[in-house]
Amino acid sequence: MLAFWRIIAASFRQYSTYRVATVAGVFTNSVFGLIRASILLAAVSTAGGELRGYDALQAATYVWLGQALLAPVEAFGTREVAERVHQGDVAIDLLRPLGFLRLQYAQKLGRSAFLLLARGIPPMLVGAALTGISLPTDPVAWLLGLLAILLAVTVAFLADMLVNLAAFWIVQTRGLTVVYTAVMNLLSGFLIPIAWFPDRLIALTRATPFPAMVQTPIDVLSARVSTAEALPEIGVQALWAGILALAAWAVLQRGIRSLEVQGG
Repeated sequence: MLAFWRIIAASFRQYSTYRVATVAGVFTNSVFGLIRASILLAAVSTAGGELRGYDALQAATYVWLGQALLAPVEAFGTREVAERVHQGDVAIDLLRPLGFLRLQYAQKLGRSAFLLLARGIPPMLVGAALTGISLPTDPVAWLLGLLAILLAVTVAFLADMLVNLAAFWIVQTRGLTVVYTAVMNLLSGFLIPIAWFPDRLIALTRATPFPAMVQTPIDVLSARVSTAEALPEIGVQALWAGILALAAWAVLQRGIRSLEVQGG
């Protein structure tokens, strides 16, 4: 466990050295946040000031919380897993005491923690100054929000691992990655709130793990759901985390056997 926390800290420090990239990321995130906010606010205004439970302030809050979660949740930094599988370097990774998935997860947590603090919160402050945002005042809601963020990062990490581990059988995973990213951005609710989807698409989306990556933490942090309502949502996140963890472990074990059969 100590090694796990050390890797998290080392990953945090590693990404904190990319100062120019961090500043550029904050600027880009803020600009795209303003573009998204203008689009969603225009939609709310056109609908008469309220669109499926979202008024202007709630829509703006949705945008800026989404921008804050984008970098921590997205698969930035894990694409090297597929490359290591193709190059055979994964065989060395599998020999490390911490375990392959735990190692990658620790690196993801450290990276996501830095990205949330350095590239997520500053755009939120920009949004608060320009459009206003609504955040809960109840400390319990904040604790649940932090738990929802942790589970969102976990679910996103495991889903992305499954895409990367397909490299055991697929020569080029770039196309699969592009498709996955497009689907994830849409069905997670990052582009627009899931409540704005057609009813049939909402039902389909709720049957996937994608809302647990963005929609759920935003709902909890923006206090769109009460504490009592947040607990079942977080439970769904935990359920998907468990399912995807088992799936990632099974795929990795099957991939290891495939790699050995091919000569390692």
